[in-house]
Amino acid sequence: MSAAPACSETDLEHEFDATIAREQRIEPRDWMPEGYRATLIRQIAQHAHSEIIGMQPEGNWLTRAPSLRRKAILMAKVQDEAGHGLYLYSAAETLGADRAELTRRLIAGTQKYSSIFNYPTLTYADVGVIGWLVDGAAICNQVPLCRSSFGPYARAMIRICKEESFHQRQGYELLMTMMRGTDEQRAMVQESVDRWWWPSLMMFGPPDADSPNTARSMAWRVKRNTNDELRQRFVDMTVPQAQALGVTLPDPDLAWNAEREAYDFGVPDWAEFGAVLKGNGPCNVERITNRRTAHEEGAWVREAAVAFAARERKEPTQ
Repeated sequence: MSAAPACSETDLEHEFDATIAREQRIEPRDWMPEGYRATLIRQIAQHAHSEIIGMQPEGNWLTRAPSLRRKAILMAKVQDEAGHGLYLYSAAETLGADRAELTRRLIAGTQKYSSIFNYPTLTYADVGVIGWLVDGAAICNQVPLCRSSFGPYARAMIRICKEESFHQRQGYELLMTMMRGTDEQRAMVQESVDRWWWPSLMMFGPPDADSPNTARSMAWRVKRNTNDELRQRFVDMTVPQAQALGVTLPDPDLAWNAEREAYDFGVPDWAEFGAVLKGNGPCNVERITNRRTAHEEGAWVREAAVAFAARERKEPTQ
């Protein structure tokens, strides 16, 4: 009996498109266009880098948290972020990416991470505001990714979103506690909100008209919403929370639009966003320097792990 003819690339592409249209998942062993693979590696790597770099701003306060309880909460959160990075690097590896190469590209500046982590944490209130605003923005952005068309990414996002939701509530609880405190504490929270509001809006990326990757990612259902849709969702979610908290969001254009049944809001400083992406933010150099140092100083751990694994292969446990 003769062998069945191999599928042509056109047939494979049609089956890929049909799988996407049926709202089914693409798995690592499935055929996929190289553009789809490259898009996923870029997005997942950027996400993983953001989780790892994102440990630094809050880690800045681990030794200065005001109580043992707050220190334990913050330490657990920073550890969660490390775990998120590991899940995501693993998802990228299923696409054929090499984790060490992704790290090299991050340190070399050829792969990006979220612009939000290039701002300094100047006061302890920033710990709460990051939990509330930054993790709140992350939740808006990441919950739809639980339905991403690529299986390993979507499954990783389920656990990550559960933990990010808890982080957001932790941050809000901290701010609520501070707002019930002294005048100085309330002023500290408001000042922090003033600094983090606009960078939080920039987290969703540039306006849709200036986002070169959105259309393709939406067509492949890697993403489920555009940058502007997610930004609007975040504003609508956050305004009532700010009112309950008792802080003012620093946007004079913020107003309820009854016709749209959504909030109108001002335009972020996209020139600032572009400068931060190019490496000119307040903490870009510091963040990458710290990551490079940690990578270099951790080389002996990686070498020891490789040596141990090699020995275990040669000497299996009886």
